[in-house]
Amino acid sequence: MTITKRVTFIAKEGSEAKMKELLSAMVVPSKLEDGCIFYYIFQYKDNPKKFMAVESWRDEKALEGHKKSEHYAIYKSSFEPYCEEKYSDDLNILV
Repeated sequence: MTITKRVTFIAKEGSEAKMKELLSAMVVPSKLEDGCIFYYIFQYKDNPKKFMAVESWRDEKALEGHKKSEHYAIYKSSFEPYCEEKYSDDLNILV
């Protein structure tokens, strides 16, 4: 079953550029992973501190593989100093 997630990040004041850099660095390598259907990062025009990652994976195995990737480990160990808040939703949509 396809898994689609939406993750929202609120950057700390003055950390918008660094947050964008870290999140954007995930796009290309994630899209190259087996089982990635789509992976995009959006920055809100009316609130540049707010970012949304939308990702869709073929199945749970593909998502777990993503979480074991080198680029995911780099992101996971780097984003917290720049992030004020993070929350996610699993979306029940068909791709």
